[in-house]
Amino acid sequence: MSADKNRHEVRAPMSGIFYRSPSPDDPPYVQIGDVVKKKQVLGLLETMKVFQKVKSPVAGKVLEILLENETPAKDNELMFVLEPA
Repeated sequence: MSADKNRHEVRAPMSGIFYRSPSPDDPPYVQIGDVVKKKQVLGLLETMKVFQKVKSPVAGKVLEILLENETPAKDNELMFVLEPA
């Protein structure tokens, strides 16, 4: 969590390839401005052919998406910024 109470940072739980949607033909899980529920899927991380869902730790609004689709994410890298509801 950042120092600002109006912003909640979502960081990569591990290194891997970040995916914004469940498959190339599907729309992204979330877009900037979307309102999300706690534990809602924000994206996927693939490590060694295993996919892990990245879920929202809070209910709120998506302010920023910092990684592009199909790009590498480092462990603890900032992925999303949310405004808690």
